[in-house]
Amino acid sequence: MKKWIILLLTIILAGCQNPFQQTHVEIDWVDFIKWNGEEYNGILEGVISDSSHIGKKVGEVKFRVADNVSDTNYKIKNGDAAYHEKGTALYEIKGLPGYLAVKDSEAINGYRVYYARGEKDEYKWHFKDMPVDKVNRIQLYQSYTAEGNKLLKDLKDVEEVGRFMQMLKESEPRSSFQPNMQNGDPTYYDIVLYTGETIAYKYGMAYDGQTYYWSPWDTSILSNDIEQFMN
Repeated sequence: MKKWIILLLTIILAGCQNPFQQTHVEIDWVDFIKWNGEEYNGILEGVISDSSHIGKKVGEVKFRVADNVSDTNYKIKNGDAAYHEKGTALYEIKGLPGYLAVKDSEAINGYRVYYARGEKDEYKWHFKDMPVDKVNRIQLYQSYTAEGNKLLKDLKDVEEVGRFMQMLKESEPRSSFQPNMQNGDPTYYDIVLYTGETIAYKYGMAYDGQTYYWSPWDTSILSNDIEQFMN
């Protein structure tokens, strides 16, 4: 009798396992576009320096994978994009082969920028890699306002640009820093550094009511003297 009970339990357990049953998986996609056999990734720390650099339309997105693909073995195809809808126009950037731009009303200067991610292509928009001595203009935006990105300052004076850059360079790395959230979320900003290149450099900054901080690599604390540029 005991043998029959064990056999019955084995059959029941085996019947509960369906090898054809698929589990729903949510994939956190990298912001990419696949075009002409190349994978283009979004430049988080970069914006088009001026819309005049946008060239002709070269194509359109054919399929948005986010919210539509849950198969982790899915192979991306030409025309696929992580987050752009079908029909989104793709533009070339004048004088920069290997780059694409997409109109984005929420992006500073109106476009999101992508670069072809080849095996030898390195991401070169980290603050430590940028030509800091070539910065000739700085724009400060407040992010997430009712009007979108709100321009606070447009610094072009050589001395002001120099003082601001010095504050960035003298920021104190503090990876263990935790912002003060007692009075709600911090106020967020974007710093855009122009060097005369087609793509400007963009870095986030925040203020928690006590401390200004940013993340050029690790979280770093800025002097509160930077507040003079915020009004």
